[in-house]
Amino acid sequence: MAGRDGRGVTLGRDDLEKVARLARLELSERELDSFSGQLAAVLAHFARLAAVDTSGVPPAAEAFATRAPLREDAPAPPLEHEAALAGAPEREADAFVVPRVLRTTPRGAGRP
Repeated sequence: MAGRDGRGVTLGRDDLEKVARLARLELSERELDSFSGQLAAVLAHFARLAAVDTSGVPPAAEAFATRAPLREDAPAPPLEHEAALAGAPEREADAFVVPRVLRTTPRGAGRP
């Protein structure tokens, strides 16, 4: 598939079909043709990166050693009920009104 020197990266149609199958993707013939070139280009970039000598570079989780400033975790009094509801775009009595996000009928019910 890919050479470690960044050259000679080839990706056969069988390789792409296998990757698509493993990723549980259904690709059309047109998509297979288009993606094979794109995936080969991505693999070529990774092969070029793999060829870089990083033996003198220590492993790091981030580019700069920083520490986020943290505040002490101290209990505080809760927000007053009216203050919490004051910024609500819509409310009903003592509650926020939000759009429904759960289905009321089973998935697929009522579809032809």
